[in-house]
Amino acid sequence: MEPIRVLIVDDELLVRSGLGMIVGSAPDLELVGTCSGGDAEECARRLKPQVVLLDVRMPDLDGLAVLRLLRALPDPPAVSMLTTFDTDEYIGTALRGGAAGFLLKDTAPDQLVHAVRVLAAGGSMLSPAVTRTVIGGYVEGGGPDADALALVRTLTGRELDVLALLGEGLANAEIADRLLLGTGTVKDHISAILSKLGAANRVQAAVIAHRAGLVRPARP
Repeated sequence: MEPIRVLIVDDELLVRSGLGMIVGSAPDLELVGTCSGGDAEECARRLKPQVVLLDVRMPDLDGLAVLRLLRALPDPPAVSMLTTFDTDEYIGTALRGGAAGFLLKDTAPDQLVHAVRVLAAGGSMLSPAVTRTVIGGYVEGGGPDADALALVRTLTGRELDVLALLGEGLANAEIADRLLLGTGTVKDHISAILSKLGAANRVQAAVIAHRAGLVRPARP
């Protein structure tokens, strides 16, 4: 199998170097390039990465603008936003704009490599420690959203259980353990959930879960 092609977009050379070393250390990943925000679209067109690790805050062209450009490409890569903050006000907008993940820059190397593999396979990744903060804090509205409620009413009871745990940022194995199901069964439920909700990925489904009030607010 050919390695997964990865592009890193960040304005800080030190960050690009550090992330590049992590990506390059995995035998099944290939760092095809690094660049700042202003060069991201050209680099993506030329290098054709499968996964882009994209900084949120950059001085020349911010991550949200870059995300829009990347998502408009004929064969858009999977994009995960990168930030040093777990309460970045741009993340909710990025997730709604099609970002497939959100990772903190201090994510452990092995977790970062795993995240790239998941993104390349069409999955989504959120740093578990900040899932509620990121999604719950920046979805629109202060209470349950009527459109989200209408969507989740199309789900079965078990699918609602799975969606609620997905909204907490749990992985398939963790959801399976919590609900005493097989991981294959959980995957089947998630596929059905995405189809019924019209969600492109797990992240968008998690946003809907929060908007519908399925995820209990985190205690102080």
